[in-house]
This record gives sequence, C-alpha cells and structure tokens, in this order.
Amino acid sequence: MSIVAGVDFGTLSVRITLADSEKGSLGTCVAEYPLERRRSDPDLATQSHFDHMEALVLAMNRVTVKCGVDSKAVRAIAVDTTGSSVLPVDENMQPLGDYYLWCDHRAKAEAEEITAMAHDMHIEAIEWCGGTYSHEWGFAKLLHWMRHNPDQRERFGTAVEHCDMAAAVLTGVTDTARMVRSVCAMGHKWMWNPKWGGLPSQAFLSRVDPLFDGVREKIGGTYQTSASIAGGLSTYWGERLGLTPGIPVPTGAFDAHWDAIGAGCRLGDVVNVIGTSTCIIAVSERVRLIPGVCGVVPGSAHPDLVGVEAGLSATGDLFDAIARRAGTTVSKLAEGLESIEGGKTGLMRLPWDNGDRTVLVRSDLGGMTLGWHLGHTAQDELYAAIEGTAFHTRVILERMEQHGVPVNRVINGGGIPQRNDILNQIYANVIGKPILVPDGIPTGLGSGIFAALASKDHGSIESAQAAMCVGYRKFEPDPSTRGRYETLYQLFKQVYMGFGTSSLGDFSQVLGDIKRIAAGESIRSEFGHRSARKMALL
Repeated sequence: MSIVAGVDFGTLSVRITLADSEKGSLGTCVAEYPLERRRSDPDLATQSHFDHMEALVLAMNRVTVKCGVDSKAVRAIAVDTTGSSVLPVDENMQPLGDYYLWCDHRAKAEAEEITAMAHDMHIEAIEWCGGTYSHEWGFAKLLHWMRHNPDQRERFGTAVEHCDMAAAVLTGVTDTARMVRSVCAMGHKWMWNPKWGGLPSQAFLSRVDPLFDGVREKIGGTYQTSASIAGGLSTYWGERLGLTPGIPVPTGAFDAHWDAIGAGCRLGDVVNVIGTSTCIIAVSERVRLIPGVCGVVPGSAHPDLVGVEAGLSATGDLFDAIARRAGTTVSKLAEGLESIEGGKTGLMRLPWDNGDRTVLVRSDLGGMTLGWHLGHTAQDELYAAIEGTAFHTRVILERMEQHGVPVNRVINGGGIPQRNDILNQIYANVIGKPILVPDGIPTGLGSGIFAALASKDHGSIESAQAAMCVGYRKFEPDPSTRGRYETLYQLFKQVYMGFGTSSLGDFSQVLGDIKRIAAGESIRSEFGHRSARKMALL
C-alpha cells in the first residue's frame, strides 16, 4: 500500500488528489490560476506556465495539510492536463510565451489549410482524426504562433503539450531532445501514429507552410503511453513540493482520458466527461476509422487498448452563458427544473455556441434555439440546452456504435454530473439507457491510478480501478418520456444535419412539430410519412 498524488490541471485550476493505492481517494484540494481572455479577440485563451507551477505548489501544500499526510510518504506523482494546450519553448525548454489553451480558437484558418492540404495529398492521418483537422489542435496552433511571432522564430526549439511540459519540468528535463511525449496527446491532436511512422511527413508539413520547414525533427523525443515512466522527480521540484526526489513520474495524458479511467471505464463503456465542454471517451480492442470522430489512437486512454475520443465544444460553458445573459447563476436558474416535464418546453436547443467538435467538425456553426414564444423563460432555455447536449451526445454514441465501438454502459463523469441530477436523468431519458454516475468525485482519481501503476502498487489498470474507484449511482430512463424524446430526437437530427451539412432539408414543419410535442399531441405517423426520405440521409 502506498500514498500517491494525482494532479489534474483544468481550465481554471489545478486539483491534486491524494490517494491510498488500496482504498482510493483520501482528499483533494485545488488552487486557481488566471485565464487570459480579450474582448477585442474572443478567440484568444492563454495561460502562463509559471502560474500553473505556482498553483501546483500551493495545491500540494493544501492537500497534504487537509489529509494530514506527511508529504514525504507520497510514492509517485502523475499529471494530466487540458489539451491541446500548446506551448512553444526554446532549446532549453524555456517558454517563448504563454500556452495556447485548448479553448483558444485563433487558429481556424491554419486548421482549414492543414485539412485541405491533407486531403489534396491523400494523407492517411486526416482520416484518423475524423476527416477534419481542428483549430483546437497542435499543428494549427503552432502555425498560428509562427505566423504571429516572427521575432521569436529563431529561438524556437519545439512545441510541447501541457501534460508533456509538466512532466518534463518535474523530472528536470532542460533539453528538447530528451523530451518524453504522450501518445495520448500526440495521437489525438498532432496526427501521430506508428501506423505511418509517427508524425506526418516533413514534405506534407512544408507544403502546408514553409514556416514548418524542419519542424518534424524538432518535435522529437520519445513517444510513450502512460504505462511508462517519464523520469524521477527532480531535487528542485521535490523540495518545492515537499516530496521525495526521485519518486516516479509517469508519462502524462489529457484530463478527459484519465478522468474516464478514474470513472471506471472498461471495454464496452463510454464515459461522458462533462465540464466546460464534454469529452466522450471509449476504449476498444480494434482500430477502426470512425467518420467525424476526432481521434482513434492505440494506447491513449488505456495503454493496452485503442482510445476513442469525441465530444461537444460547449456544455458547462453553454449553461453558464444562458445564466449570465439572464443575470443569474446556473445553480439559481436550475432551481425548479425538476418541475418541467421532459420534452415539453416547446424549445429545441442546438448546442453549437462554440462550434461542433463531433460529428460535423465545424467551428463556424453557432448555437440555435427553435420554438420561442413570448412566455418562454431563461429556465426553459436552460432545460432545452441540457436536452440539446444529450441529443448531440446520442448522435455521437450512435456514430460510434455504427463503426464497431460497443456502448454497453454510459457513465457521466466530470464535475457537472456530480451536482446536477436533473442533467443525468435527462441524459438517461434521451439516450434511452441507464446513466451511471460515480458516487464521489472522479476528477484526479485517474491520475492517481496511473501514479499507483508507477509506484508498482498495481500491475494493471483494472487492478487499480478495482481498488481505487468509487461505486455508481444509477439513473434509469423514465418510460413516460420515451415517445416524446424519440420523436424529438428525429427532429433534432433533421435540424442538426440540415444546418450542419449541404443537404439542407425541408424544415417547414419542424417548429409546428415542436409545439405539437409540447402540447402532448402525437406526430409520429405524420412525421414518419413526411420525413422518411430525409431521415435516410442521417
């Protein structure tokens, strides 16, 4: 039995969970750091590496005091982070600016150029990231940085993902050639895969932009799954954190992937890690292309299985925006949501306020609310937005199932499901399957599991999960809502595909159908007759 530390760097704070390798979480503490946004450039979202590391020290001090644990008793520390959060550094691993955070959307033009060139040159990698390279991902952000920081190009040593930078700093790496890079991060966001020899070719990258000349070699180092050790904790960081120098630091990964492991994800499970956005994580024994799904990477979430990643670009952020416009908070606005009858607000909310990550992969889409009348309230919109994120999740789950990913259990992980039972019930009703919710906070527990592997207290993910994961609360679908939600789901898909693809259909009956459903009228036969041909396209 050992005590290990699991570190989770989120969008606004770092959370450290101390865990007993045989009993699970002992306690958790957070420390916040600023996120830079600019009204003049709403796509910008940056953070300081130094702010991250100072917050790490503060959170470690807080959690050891809270848990009454001697920090020297910690036997391993593992780190997950947001991604793709990209930092350009010099040859000595010194930052050349701030992180392009995962939610920095300035690189839209660069992503479009990468996508177009990949299809023009028939680069296989583009098919394995859903057919579209995202502005949220590494190469797009790096190219944007190179174009907008000409005075820094000569100093450029490499670009690092936050999880890899954190592990490198903690283990004392000061040479870019000694970098250890996460298969999770590089596979899902940088088109890395051993299937085609690692990163895309230099010829392709240079065709995208000559500024990329030589960049493939610079993004070097060793690529490892999180079953491997990145190094031992350095003396400097051992002293700053109060930990024993030399304890193992495993190769890092993205927060959602490790959150899925911490939520108990196994073969046949899909985990919705619901926070500011939603990451949908599954594991599979087989490697298979899934159109519109942004990542299929061997060894990413689980070192021995194929990781599958999809998601929604806005979830908690969407709920916050609705409440903010109403001059209140989500918790206040949510009071009384349980009195609303599922599927009967008369509104349909498309959750595209931050674009579509999966399955359309379009950053230019915007949120829509259909069906407004003069009596509707912000609370109605919030309820419809929860339904909309559930409908969108169902679209994604069905796409995954169609391409060989089993969906036997659906687990709602992340922070929001812990405090929003209405959301969990709506998801169960919309998806038509029981929703499992960890009976305790899973955030940070995944990194604790990988720390327990590094400390040799467990020989497998499954062994660590059995000892350290919490149980579940279950939300069963309400059969009284089934008919309404099945009909609304077909309408949602019609609008989703109609506005999101070039096959714009006849929407002349959609608003009327939403009203009829809210009024309790049946439209099943009429809808089926009217829409059979259109729905065949979906």
